[in-house]
Amino acid sequence: MRTITLRRSLAALFAAALAFGAITQAQAETLRIGYQKYGTLVLLKAKGTLEKRLAEQGIDVKWTEFPGGPQLLEGLNVGSIDFGVTGETPPVFAQAAGADLLYVAYEPPAPQSEAILVPKGSSIQSVKALAGKKVALNKGSNVHYLLVRALEEAGLKYSDIQPVYLPPADARAAFERGSVDAWVIWDPFQAAAEKQLEARTLRNGEGLVDNHQFYLATRTYAQKHPQVINTLIEEVRAVGEDSKADPDKVTEQVAPLLGLPKDITSIAVKRQGYGAQPLSPEVVTAQQKIADTFTALKLIPKKLSIADVIWTPPAKVAQQ
Repeated sequence: MRTITLRRSLAALFAAALAFGAITQAQAETLRIGYQKYGTLVLLKAKGTLEKRLAEQGIDVKWTEFPGGPQLLEGLNVGSIDFGVTGETPPVFAQAAGADLLYVAYEPPAPQSEAILVPKGSSIQSVKALAGKKVALNKGSNVHYLLVRALEEAGLKYSDIQPVYLPPADARAAFERGSVDAWVIWDPFQAAAEKQLEARTLRNGEGLVDNHQFYLATRTYAQKHPQVINTLIEEVRAVGEDSKADPDKVTEQVAPLLGLPKDITSIAVKRQGYGAQPLSPEVVTAQQKIADTFTALKLIPKKLSIADVIWTPPAKVAQQ
């Protein structure tokens, strides 16, 4: 009797060990992607082609939505995602905080898809008039750099305004109730505020910033799975080409995903940049300028080297 019981116990332990091994293996074969409520990754998620291609490699895909780039890169830093997309500034703050990330690709400039907004009827008519005013923004996001550059253009220092750091949903609420004087925000939140609240654009990024979108991965994941990263960028690029060719079709597809009317979605879709590519020396230089700007403002504690965190795919992957 004891022998039978022992055998059953050993069998149960063996089954549990197998199950644990299967779970561990499944986790190792899952690509975890962070995305936001805008841009090409929303379209890629809806299209489903990435899942089909990676399934052939034995890899599942898990998607997690984040309210902004800083939050997404915090997820990357703590290991809850492997890959994601953000604007220009979040990777700078994340690198300064010690995140072991790599830039793997970027989208063309989209300077119109971020702006400093003021409420309908506001007496503020210029960026210079923001002196002493409360300005809402998501700290460390792409619009943080837009605000710095716009103030500089107007002859103001960052210390001349009162920054109010809020994520998009909270910032919109503060903007609507008049507890802040201006809001620096990106699409589709920007387009929604323009259409629904009749917010007025004080200054967008034209002539000031590129507003590139960057695709980033953890160094560990990119080094271990270069072919997966290559497949990801190929799929992102293909979705971008589709979007450029037929923005109206994309609007029809993405509007319900964003929970926004088609007229608002169309504005955001048409202002976005499409066509993911490996980082050029010019883009690396532009990103270095952003890092140096925030170092000079003492908003990050040390000088960074962007060139040190650029992904170079292995030759055999790059040739495929």
